[in-house]
Amino acid sequence: MEGSLGVPFVDLIGQHRAIRQELDAAVRDVIESAAFVLGPAVEEFEGDFAQYLGVDHVVGTSNGTTALSLALLALGVGEGDEVIVPAQTFIATAEAVVHVGAKPVFVDVLDTTACMDPAALPAAITPRTRAIVPVHLFGQSAEMQPILDIARSRGIPVLEDACQAHGATYQGRRVGSLGIASCFSFYPGKNLGAFGEGGAVATSDSHLAARVRRLRDHGQSERYHHAEVGYNARMEGIQGAVLGVKLRCLDRWNESRRGHAAYYREWLDGSSVRLPAEAPGREHVYHLFVVRSGDRAELREHLTHQGIQTGLHYPVPLHLQPAFSSMGYREGSFPAAEAWAREGLSLPMFAELSRVQLDEVIEGVKSHSLVTETGAR
Repeated sequence: MEGSLGVPFVDLIGQHRAIRQELDAAVRDVIESAAFVLGPAVEEFEGDFAQYLGVDHVVGTSNGTTALSLALLALGVGEGDEVIVPAQTFIATAEAVVHVGAKPVFVDVLDTTACMDPAALPAAITPRTRAIVPVHLFGQSAEMQPILDIARSRGIPVLEDACQAHGATYQGRRVGSLGIASCFSFYPGKNLGAFGEGGAVATSDSHLAARVRRLRDHGQSERYHHAEVGYNARMEGIQGAVLGVKLRCLDRWNESRRGHAAYYREWLDGSSVRLPAEAPGREHVYHLFVVRSGDRAELREHLTHQGIQTGLHYPVPLHLQPAFSSMGYREGSFPAAEAWAREGLSLPMFAELSRVQLDEVIEGVKSHSLVTETGAR
């Protein structure tokens, strides 16, 4: 589009510019103390994040994938076990299951939210099921109460994958405080992102927290005394310091995201795209704003031509990934997951989006809608 300002998909430079002094001071403290692995900054962040979530313990890890793996191990999941996960999510959810020697069992998602369909759980549960991992996808909580009810009736722990939902709520409670434990990713583009990789396990189970804490540090509960074979999955001091600064901004940033989502909804209502649903009793924090389009490729090309960046999350559902081809799933196994994979397009979404940028995205989507309606090319 002639004269277009262009709209990035995410703008971390703008985010960091606004809090540069606080970030510089926090990082400088780590450098001057040389506490580069774990240390005071990580401990302070763990305490603050636990209080924010309403849980007793947070254990910082090297990334969100290791958080999932360590949490599963701490729950006793291993060889020959099964773990139920949604078919439409980032591969790390299922990867972690495989890493601990267990088998991921996929279930379909809801057409409205792309989160795990509770109605699909009973048929997926077997005597080998050792955990259920609902994913709070795109920034919105899964339908937790029926999932928890089904799990409790069978004696199965629920591990929340909250890697995309920092600050989201379900029936007034923060996600991450609903299951036996939860896992977070602090990848830089997340609502709460580090200066690199980072993750955490949150729980109010002190025994589970102690085991995760031990597993992340080579299986040692005191230096050079190893109770079990563990992993090098420790959070770095600089990441803890950065996250501590950013945590104080998280609610404000999430409110900005929610405001942008409301503006998108108002002005894209009636366009050719299907807008994301915000389910009752939930506060969506819009890590991603995913619309659905029957001609996604054309819409994306149209927006790209106008300088508007978009994302695809996730164009191949897990059951159709080559990595899981040996499991025997076929196209049609999980129709809702496949529809989301086929139609979903993520529009620009970050706290610092300006009204001019939002209007540019809206104009781009609407102009494609007009082209589609008239058949012009």
